[in-house]
Amino acid sequence: MTPELQLQNHVATITLKRPDVANRLAPEDLPVLIAHVQRINELDDVRVLVLRSEGKYFCSGYDISEVQNSQEKGSSFGEMVDAIEQCRAVTIGVIHGGVYGGATDMALACDFRVGSPSAEMFMPAARLGLHFYQAGLERYVTRLGVDTAKRLFLTCERLDSAEMKACGFLTHLVEPDALNLTVARLTETLSAMAPLPLFGMKKHLNLIARGQHDPAAIAQDVFQTVHSDDLKEGGTAWREKRKPVFKGR
Repeated sequence: MTPELQLQNHVATITLKRPDVANRLAPEDLPVLIAHVQRINELDDVRVLVLRSEGKYFCSGYDISEVQNSQEKGSSFGEMVDAIEQCRAVTIGVIHGGVYGGATDMALACDFRVGSPSAEMFMPAARLGLHFYQAGLERYVTRLGVDTAKRLFLTCERLDSAEMKACGFLTHLVEPDALNLTVARLTETLSAMAPLPLFGMKKHLNLIARGQHDPAAIAQDVFQTVHSDDLKEGGTAWREKRKPVFKGR
């Protein structure tokens, strides 16, 4: 079954639904995931995307027998992961179990990665004879550092949840019974933020990490928020000691 998209209030959820094969991704999943993200980008009121999966594993990566079919322009694996990274909404990956191969890059594309002690990861590309694509290498280096990227890509070492947290792969590590509550609280926190700075700062922080930022574009987004209705609403709500009601204007 291809990934499912659900929309509720300010939150979108994409669920991987192949637990019988550890949520391994197939060629037909890639354009579906890209289309889901495009749909989210079209909805002004969606502020958070939660990426999660059914069953024991988060995702076992891409079907190695289909790897030649993962390079089609417009629906390649790398383009799918880039779409997740570039999603306007803030993204949360719920890493409740094992995450392997290309799925590690899909997780790294998320802004937050909340995991439980059952999480583990490894990147077996070199063991399988596969050279990873450029954007994925860049994500590993910018998020985890070049030494950790070399350790994971060149030795195919398996990391447990504690090591995933220590190297920065996980942004949060919580006990299993606290996983959903932690994700819910983080989602609620992000959903309450003013959309213009939330989306703008997410985008520019990712570009800064890659050395691709545009100072003029950042200045323009700063100018937009300084003259926004939401900034006025934020100040009024602060003075009145109430929660602001932001509208993205």
